[in-house]
Amino acid sequence: MLDYDGDTHVYLQIADILRRRVATLSSGHPVPSEAEIQQEFGVARTTARRAVHVLREEGLIYTVHGEGSFVGPPAGAPRKQRKVPLYQQIAADVADQIKAGEFLPRRPIPGETALVKQYDVARETVRRAMALLREQGWIYTVAQRGSYVSPKDSWPAG
Repeated sequence: MLDYDGDTHVYLQIADILRRRVATLSSGHPVPSEAEIQQEFGVARTTARRAVHVLREEGLIYTVHGEGSFVGPPAGAPRKQRKVPLYQQIAADVADQIKAGEFLPRRPIPGETALVKQYDVARETVRRAMALLREQGWIYTVAQRGSYVSPKDSWPAG
């Protein structure tokens, strides 16, 4: 599909492929994230970022910080809700395991490295999930020791 030895940069080839896909989508439709582009085409993050940048410069897509990139011009375009962010999915999964008794109060939950491997995500994604779980009251963190399940009376209602 991609010609790595040709005279056209790989990011421009990816931008061409994405340009054809975007042409079939309605305004406000989410476009693949840099991570999704990276995985699909087997390229580095910077290559994916450059491909997205080309389409943004052409005015075919726009990016909303923290939400992703969408088809169309940024002014007044409707945005379809992207799927639940990965860190929120991980936090919900860990919270479900706590509720199910798989992790007991005042006992450790798996560390960052284990969760990175389990979910096959970046460390920052796991950190955001952990921060959300702390914020919601599911876990607490002890410096140099790790994160532990909060006592039941600290769990969020519901």
